[in-house]
Amino acid sequence: MLPTVALVGRPNVGKSTLFNRLTRSRAALVADFPGLTRDRQYGRGQIGEHRFVVIDTGGFEPVAKDGILKEMARQTLQALDEADIVVFLVDGRSGVTPQDARIADLLRRRGRPVYLAVNKAEGMQAARVTAEFHELGIGEPYAISAAHGDRVVALLEMALDELPRDGAEATPEPQAGDTTDPGATAADTKTPPDAPEATASAAPARPKIAVVGHPNVGKSTLVNALLGEERVIAFDQPGTTRDSIYLDFTYRGRDYTLIDTAGVRKRGRVTEAIEKFSVLKTLQAIEDANVVLFMVDATLGVSDHDVQLASFIQDAGRALVIGVNKWDAADADARRKVRDECERKLYFVDYAETLTVSAKSRQGLDKLMAAAARAQRSAFAKLSTPKLTRALQDAVSKQQPPRAGVVRPKLRYAHQGGMNPPVVVIHGSALDRIGDTYRRYLERFFNSAFELRGTPVRLELRSGHNPYADGAKSRTRPR
Repeated sequence: MLPTVALVGRPNVGKSTLFNRLTRSRAALVADFPGLTRDRQYGRGQIGEHRFVVIDTGGFEPVAKDGILKEMARQTLQALDEADIVVFLVDGRSGVTPQDARIADLLRRRGRPVYLAVNKAEGMQAARVTAEFHELGIGEPYAISAAHGDRVVALLEMALDELPRDGAEATPEPQAGDTTDPGATAADTKTPPDAPEATASAAPARPKIAVVGHPNVGKSTLVNALLGEERVIAFDQPGTTRDSIYLDFTYRGRDYTLIDTAGVRKRGRVTEAIEKFSVLKTLQAIEDANVVLFMVDATLGVSDHDVQLASFIQDAGRALVIGVNKWDAADADARRKVRDECERKLYFVDYAETLTVSAKSRQGLDKLMAAAARAQRSAFAKLSTPKLTRALQDAVSKQQPPRAGVVRPKLRYAHQGGMNPPVVVIHGSALDRIGDTYRRYLERFFNSAFELRGTPVRLELRSGHNPYADGAKSRTRPR
């Protein structure tokens, strides 16, 4: 197993900046804003011959007794339990604070090797910026700059050199951008958004499932229920999750990567820059996923913003499963209302299965994951050319494309042009005159003919070249 390095400190001292530098990624949100990181994130780093796992944690409030700060502290304590090395970050420009002293006292009692990193020391004399931090009493302070990389490598090499390296040589060399921890438990690993699939034309060995929805709909509660542990903070407060957390796990013998995302609100209500970045990360997670679990609140129904978010998922071409959460908390009237609204407002994603669940009481999880597996298989289904052409002929025989002036488009044959979502390439003549209504008819027909549950179908229409389009005259037979 690789050694694990936990980054710990009070809010806004640069832990996420150091995490991104060590993992050579932009996985963690970074801004001059205290308390941005809340859930712990995992990544893989390498310095010289040393390979290691690094954990980013939220701002540590050891004395927090309730609220979101208590949940963040619990996440940090869990990271400390898993760590072989603790890098305690402090702010060299702010000096020693009472909170730094409380954290140092707690770290002394945890019994882990602690290295005190005085961050934001760029352009400053190391001896001067570290002088007052000796009073924390947890060893020699080291001046670094996470933003500029000053002395970061030297600090990590020194810390890792003091650890035993048994088994480390047998660990496979990580690829560029790979942040998965092969030695961590299934619920404690992270797959980067830019990780390549197995092949461009085959289903991935570990499908990515993004859990999306508006704030406070129960996304993190569902993630914890599927993982079987309190892996991410689930709190009754909108906007608790701010980053997209990638979690590898196994469910009923199959491997998945689950993506917990930040809640997406109406654009007019998104005023803070931090929330704008969170929304952007959520939209990127949707693009990166193979299947999207779209959560709807049974007690509130389907809002107009839910419709907009579902439309974005469809435009992205992602396989989709709709989970109506908090079903046990909804009364009979609310249940009837949400069923009607799902059918009426989300008609354009009628290929998606709609299931009722309760993440809090763990009801309906097996059906939800089974639907996600079906949607993923449909998204990567292989469709043979003869069957596609026969299905196309059946569709045309049942309903021909409408005339466009004096011309009626002719659809001759079809073949598959891609996956995730399935792309059907249709060849014929005058296909540029086919309207949106007939395109939707063909998409639904292919969905039904091949039983593609949970995924949209994309059409690509290719008209044959007309040799007379350039004004060429036909040859006349000589008399």
